[in-house]
Amino acid sequence: MMTNSLFLHSIQEFMITRRFAKRTIETYIYWIKRYIIFNNKQHPSKLGNKEVELYLTYLANTENVAPGTQKIALNSLVFLYNEFLHMPLSLSLNFNTSNQQAKL
Repeated sequence: MMTNSLFLHSIQEFMITRRFAKRTIETYIYWIKRYIIFNNKQHPSKLGNKEVELYLTYLANTENVAPGTQKIALNSLVFLYNEFLHMPLSLSLNFNTSNQQAKL
């Protein structure tokens, strides 16, 4: 998978050197890219807990993603901030969680 952004490419290389699975890399890059676009293409180092909370709430309320999908997006952003940027997120993020859809 080739990325257009130097920043996303550097995250990809970082994950490759740490032997992340190819599918994990693709998934994390996808969610990190969506997060950056959601925040008007601002660099994540200029963003933080508040923006992550708003994004995760947006995924639940507007995009109506499944709880597992929201969890993957959260894991991608936790990886970005903790491992790559060394700017750990708060352990008490406050966002709306997705509701499990009733099975028919």
